Amino acid sequence: MHTPAMLQEMLQAVRPRRGGVYLDGTLGACGYSKGILEESSPDGFVVGIDLDPEAIRRAPERLEGYQGRFRVVHGGFHQAKHILESLGISAVDAAVVDLGLSSDQLDDSRRGFSFRFDAPLDMRFDTSSEETLRELLDHISVKQLEGILSTYGEERYFRKLARGILLARDQGKLDTTQDLASVVSRLMGRRRGKIHPATRTFQALRIALNREMENLSTALSEVPDLIKPGGRFCVVSYHSLEDRQVKLSFRERKKDAGRWKVITPKPIGPGREEVRANPRARSAKMRVLEVVS
Repeated sequence: MHTPAMLQEMLQAVRPRRGGVYLDGTLGACGYSKGILEESSPDGFVVGIDLDPEAIRRAPERLEGYQGRFRVVHGGFHQAKHILESLGISAVDAAVVDLGLSSDQLDDSRRGFSFRFDAPLDMRFDTSSEETLRELLDHISVKQLEGILSTYGEERYFRKLARGILLARDQGKLDTTQDLASVVSRLMGRRRGKIHPATRTFQALRIALNREMENLSTALSEVPDLIKPGGRFCVVSYHSLEDRQVKLSFRERKKDAGRWKVITPKPIGPGREEVRANPRARSAKMRVLEVVS
């Protein structure tokens, strides 16, 4: 079962109220949407969007009891402006984006997000379009792969890993998540502490395949302008690249103090009790921007 990270902190930041209209830019397992709907009873409304068709399919059942108070749309948070316009919504009272993978995605052995399962190299958020990771690796160059591993994985041995991964591809030994994890483990040696040697490689390839940093950049540029005065934009990130991008974006807006206010000079993290109960929340960082006028 998916437990949303920092749910109470998000609700305190977003401040749902009755009659409000809210954007959940990463619907996932509906944890944030359900919390907002509950807090904004009896007539608050949520627009939930997600790239994953499975999240959209499951949402009506998970939000049972809130009929007429939500709308779910297949798409990404980088498309929020177009999606809201198509629904006839010019502005929302607050918006939230959780940049992490949902437990549904991590625990689905078919999706290829985790090396805990032997699955095809897929890793797509949107399974209805775009190329799979295996297809990307079919045509990627060594230089391109080096850049991905260095930039998105912050991997020290990016050159060695890139050559080894593409050698396995050329030898016909790179079709599943276990194949990829084995190649990386062999090249990197033993596990470093509790972190599997392939963790950063999987992260980097997933980010590149799904254009996560580009989509985040678009959202940071467009979503704040969709929020009414007094409303807030809440972003929960899980690794340093995302957090840095959010921090810099909010800092730039802060220069126009008459219009924007950064509520979190430093990011908020989960409490000890939450980390014990939900270890997947341990790396979460929340930043909040308020629309002043």
